[in-house]
Amino acid sequence: MNILMMTNTYLPHVGGVARSVDSFAQMYRARGHRVMVVAPEFDDAPRDEPDVVRIPALQNFNGSDFSVVLPVPRFLERAVMRFEPDIVHSHHPFLIGSTALRLASLFDLPLVFTHHTMYERYTHYVPGDSAVLRRFVVQLSTSYANLCDRVFAPSESIAGILAARGVHTPIDVVPTGVDLAAFRGGDGAAFRRRLGIDPDAFVIGHVGRLAHEKNLGFLARAVARVLANAPRAHCVIVGAGAAEDEIREACRRAGVAARLHMPGKLVQPELADAYAAMDLFAFASLTETQGVVLAEAMAAGLPVVAIDAPGAREVVRDGENGRLLRDPDEAAFAAAIEDAMVRREGGWDDWLAAVAETARCYSLEACADRALALYRDLDGTEEPADEDHDLWHMSLRRIRAEWDLLKGVARAAGTSLGNEFRNRRDQREIR
Repeated sequence: MNILMMTNTYLPHVGGVARSVDSFAQMYRARGHRVMVVAPEFDDAPRDEPDVVRIPALQNFNGSDFSVVLPVPRFLERAVMRFEPDIVHSHHPFLIGSTALRLASLFDLPLVFTHHTMYERYTHYVPGDSAVLRRFVVQLSTSYANLCDRVFAPSESIAGILAARGVHTPIDVVPTGVDLAAFRGGDGAAFRRRLGIDPDAFVIGHVGRLAHEKNLGFLARAVARVLANAPRAHCVIVGAGAAEDEIREACRRAGVAARLHMPGKLVQPELADAYAAMDLFAFASLTETQGVVLAEAMAAGLPVVAIDAPGAREVVRDGENGRLLRDPDEAAFAAAIEDAMVRREGGWDDWLAAVAETARCYSLEACADRALALYRDLDGTEEPADEDHDLWHMSLRRIRAEWDLLKGVARAAGTSLGNEFRNRRDQREIR
């Protein structure tokens, strides 16, 4: 099967979507399939990337670490035509997602969409962020999902949210799998020596983009409380981003900055070494669709302390493989970490056994096989007749794609603005 993957973020960008696309692409290729990834240009992207097509983009949009894809050049259509895909898989509803819809329509191919992100939680990157904009984003992503042939949700929580929002396209839960072998056997001792951490110290860790929407200020303040009460404990936070200064400041104010270690972005095998250097993984994000790093942490043998939210609740079972806190309270989060530190002296092995079992459920092999089976369900159509490829039919498909996209935008705008109008009218009536 020839699989066309289209994404707004890809390597060397460090983030859940980029890593998901890369992981699935590698596993599909290992299964004997061809994969072409279409992604934005990045300044530090590798020059030699087989089966990757880069298209122009604006980098670091509005201070974020995301890119904005510019109008697609004609060479992309030619590259896709040469690749002869059997299916198009879009990983975003906006920007390159629109291009994915156009290409699927143009070549009369099935379109799959993975709803990786709660997009309304990211509107602060856009000038004019407001409740209206957030409703518009929700409606637009819902409309896009309904233009696709299949929707992949990374977790049961997200599948339920999408159905409640009005997605009527068939939804299947397909988590982003983890290469279990890649996260086992890291050299944690060497990583600790590199950072100057005592071999016997208790290390609280975190991995991910250091973006404000990840609730990292909360995490840093809670961990700083723990470090203040535990003089031999350390914290390792892997990643880079705008929240780095906030994290450092929280630890500085608590007087524990010397035991905060931030080695920046890491890739394999150093990433596995970093996980192996940790004793416990801390996670406070409320914006995830699936906590990929939680599955990675458990593949590395780490119990997790997290806040109960979509993405985390599918992976963390409170009291079994870590702690899942119902309320986002800093003192309670810090207390849960301290309880885990005490548990290290007794009952830790039970947690580790549950952690290993959870990791097996998120193996990349199992998740990739599920996605491929769903692809095959969509790819069971007969070859189109020759006349379907003539200029007239291609033009009609182009027009249909543009019309569908325009309708989606109009419907989303009408719904969000209509709600705003009704809210203002109701407020006037109350007064």
